[in-house]
Amino acid sequence: MVRTLRILTYVALPVLTLLLGWQLGATYQMREYAEETRRLEMLYSGETGSGQIVTDPENEVDMSLLWGVWRILIKHYIAPDELEATKLLFGAVEGMVRSVGDPYTVFMTPAQNKDFRQSLEGKLQGIGAELAFRDGLIVIVAPLKGSPAQKAGLLPEDVIIEVDGENIEGENLNQVVQRIRGQKGTTVTLTVDRPGALESKTFSIVRDEILIPSVESDLIETGSGALGYIALNQFGDTSIDEFQKSLKDLLGNDLEGLIVDVRYNGGGYLEGAVEMTSLFLRQGKVVSVERRGTEPEHHYVYGRPVAPDVPMVVLINQGSASASEIVAGALQDHKRATIIGMKSFGKGTVQEVLDLPGGSSLRVTTARWLTPNGKNLGKEGVHPDIVVDRSTEDFEAERDPQLDAAKEWLLDHEDVTKR
Repeated sequence: MVRTLRILTYVALPVLTLLLGWQLGATYQMREYAEETRRLEMLYSGETGSGQIVTDPENEVDMSLLWGVWRILIKHYIAPDELEATKLLFGAVEGMVRSVGDPYTVFMTPAQNKDFRQSLEGKLQGIGAELAFRDGLIVIVAPLKGSPAQKAGLLPEDVIIEVDGENIEGENLNQVVQRIRGQKGTTVTLTVDRPGALESKTFSIVRDEILIPSVESDLIETGSGALGYIALNQFGDTSIDEFQKSLKDLLGNDLEGLIVDVRYNGGGYLEGAVEMTSLFLRQGKVVSVERRGTEPEHHYVYGRPVAPDVPMVVLINQGSASASEIVAGALQDHKRATIIGMKSFGKGTVQEVLDLPGGSSLRVTTARWLTPNGKNLGKEGVHPDIVVDRSTEDFEAERDPQLDAAKEWLLDHEDVTKR
């Protein structure tokens, strides 16, 4: 009993000291704080917190609350030298954008904006994984092909819970990205929760310069004929030109079929998805863009196909998102290609990147995507015609049952579909 009392005393004394110290130090400042807060109460009516929809913020929102808090920090915060104006401004803007609740509407600082632009050009440093903020969690959309993240064994749908042993609960996407990013040759340790796994998994990953090849192609010779294979890893600035060149080169052979691989393709430009689909369809709708307050905007193929008749399989998985889902969904709806693999990520919204002063930018969701048959890609994703998984054990053993299924279907698809 004595021991218990002693422990309680040790715990209680620092608390009492803290309370007394606060009270002694705060007494002479109480009037000053009270004056500030009374002024804010008078300025801030609370109307915007009652569910009111703001349409004209300059006239409908009293920004005095923001400036009042800023002045309090400048006047009273214990370490005024840490109050950098740009950092405070970016934090305020980031918080406002995050409160929208859409994981794809993001404010990017100049450094983050630069990284984003470079990633679309195929230039990147880090571990090489596309991340998303979903339901309050940091989720891996796709490890980039050949990246340190993929080589280490990270998979789509892995949820990052710790970075270098520190819990990241409550942090936003940009904060986690900053933790993971680092110089080439350094190591970062990620702890993830994997769907279906009983325990968390930890990966030590050496950061590297990430060079993302937009397109990889191969001619697969088999005893039953030749197959063309093209992997499109992203929809960047030059990706479709590279894809079309590889496609034309492969078509110079007597192909029995074509495999287009958009697994781990996290997407990119909408125009690229329309251009790519146009290579395989003579006519028809590619996607409908549903914007706020207007009729859907329909995008159609260009009518100049390069390969409208060659038998075709599209490979997708949980890391296929955005523009790659548009392509797979359109070709599936038009019955132009057989989709093999696993259900796609389900990222069916349109973001526009608006450049802001000083090099920052705002990536804002402005529309949602619907397939030609009206499927909402954001809610449903693309479901494969033939479901084939690729397990962790398959990755480790360098087996690819999804690619094997595509080859089998193209070379003997009548027998396969009858099973």
